[in-house]
Formats: sequence, structure tokens, C-alpha cells
Amino acid sequence: MNINVVELKSVLLRALSSLLVLFLVTKILGKKQVSQLSLFDYVIGISIGNFAAEMTINLESEEFYGILAVIIFGLIAYLVSILTMKSIKLRRFFMGTPTILIQNGKILDNNFHKVKYDINDMLEQCRIKGYYDISDIEYAIVEANGELSVLPKETKRPLTPCDMQLNVKKEGLCANVIIDGKVMKKNLSIINKDEEWLNHELKIKGKNLKDVLLATVDVNEKVIFYERNKNIQDLTVLE
Repeated sequence: MNINVVELKSVLLRALSSLLVLFLVTKILGKKQVSQLSLFDYVIGISIGNFAAEMTINLESEEFYGILAVIIFGLIAYLVSILTMKSIKLRRFFMGTPTILIQNGKILDNNFHKVKYDINDMLEQCRIKGYYDISDIEYAIVEANGELSVLPKETKRPLTPCDMQLNVKKEGLCANVIIDGKVMKKNLSIINKDEEWLNHELKIKGKNLKDVLLATVDVNEKVIFYERNKNIQDLTVLE
């Protein structure tokens, strides 16, 4: 097989440029574009991907028009995201609305056609959520992104400290103060600590900074160090 070096360079440059444009467009659209997608987000995503692929491998097409198509679709998606934040009607039109499949423990089979579900689809999604007996379910709702949300019946919900009238300590986000052996100075300042304090904690625990993979501090100022474990072999049983 003869390889045309000129064409190979062209494909490489087109691939890099399309990747750059895709990254910038996705960056502008935000994290929603890479999370659970609505129907509109899905259409936009596959269209932009198709344009990028066509621009990369079809050397007869003008690269400029491919980039322009990606940018136009990206701008449309960005405009729609702005409009849906301001208008509930447009949000419902573009993003969809939730559909109830189980209400007060009763199956609403008339709603199945709205989400193109059958009874087996619902049972499968309930099992994925950990509910093998649908009599345990009070509400089951298909969200706009296609995900099934389940509210179990009162008698089937896990006990909480509130149910048992227990007083519990306040919990919050842990601050990552060391990542990959590097001190996160900004995170230290947020929790009103400094490197001197961190070095003291390292000394107390007998840890070396370069050997620490991760160190966290909770709201009660408890420090936990996670060291690198290069000499430990994982017991792989998941293949």
C-alpha cells in the first residue's frame, strides 16, 4: 500500500484542527454536554462529531466549511442553553419533561408510549437502581435525559439518623491539601492553614511529602494521608 505523505500530513493537520475546534466548542457549551444528554444535546453532539469526522477524512472538502459548520452548531447549542435558562416553555420544548411511570405504587402504563418504554425496560431500570420488587416503589420517573429516578415506599427506605433521633457530627467537603506529592497552597489558605502546619502534621505521622499521593482535611481538621503503594500487587478478579 502506497502512502501519500502529503495526504497523510493533511489528515493529521485536519484532525488536530478539528480536535481543537471540538474542544473549544465543548468548553464553551459547558459540562452539561459531556454529562447525561437531553435529546437536543444528543442531536447537537452527534452532528458536531459527524462534521468533525467528515472534515478530517474527506480531503476533497474545504476544511474551512467543516470548521464553520461545527462553530455554527456550537453557537446554536449555546444560544439554546441561554434561552432555556430564561424560558421554562423553551426549556420544556428543547430539553423535555419528566414522565411518571409509577405513581403511588401504581403503574401508569398509558405513559409508557411517551418515553418509548415497555414493561421490561422499566423492570430493567428498576433492577439497575437496586429495586427487584416494584411493590417497594412509590414513584418511578423517567427524567428528561432518559434516566429513571425511583422513590421507594416509606417502609422500604433506609433508616437515617433523623429517623432514629440521633445527633450526628456535621460533615462537609474534605479539602485536598496534597495531590501527587504537591502541596495545594490555595486549598490550605481556604481552610486557614499554611505549609508550616502541614509540615507539622507530616512530621507527626512520620510521612514524607514526596511519598504522599493524597492528603485530605475534613471540617473537624482531621488529616488523612494516602501514600503511594508501588510495591502492592492488586488482586485483579474483575477481568
